[in-house]
Amino acid sequence: MVFNIIHDFFPALILLPVRFIIQQLNIGMTDNLFKASEADLTILEHIEREPDTTQASLAEKVGVAVGTVNWHLKRLIAKGYVKVKRAERKKLRYIITPEGIALRARLLVDFIQSSMEMYRLVRERSIDAIKELKKMGFPKARMEGNGEVGEILKLTCLEQGIEISDDTSAPVLRVVGLKIFIETGDK
Repeated sequence: MVFNIIHDFFPALILLPVRFIIQQLNIGMTDNLFKASEADLTILEHIEREPDTTQASLAEKVGVAVGTVNWHLKRLIAKGYVKVKRAERKKLRYIITPEGIALRARLLVDFIQSSMEMYRLVRERSIDAIKELKKMGFPKARMEGNGEVGEILKLTCLEQGIEISDDTSAPVLRVVGLKIFIETGDK
């Protein structure tokens, strides 16, 4: 019956392919799920050192917009990790609760663990690349790429007896993100 009514008033609609995407909304679940981030860790650490800090200085420290810091703070306050007291008419003081201190400790441990996992991954990739270089008979290599991955690769090369050189005939160890590529002059 409904089909006939729709068809009578909108016959062109029946000719159009129609897809429905049905997605369950998790509105009730969002309050229970609190996924803390590295930004939350930085905010908690900064507040612990400077309770009279401003959202602007927190934003600068975290490297995000003030609105983003405001969002993080509202979440931390709603979960009871941070309390706010008015210090002056327009000045706020942020206080980390015991629960906030425990969260900061957990986040710090998580950050250290993920950093160590990342280090192990890059170290393993560095050793694999160096083994490949040695198998090809190269005692030295040039490096392209910076940052922590580049530093780990450089130290691993020195440790494994591969000289880092500017010699243009040497193969290149190229760092791209977390990957290491060997580029020889052979194409």
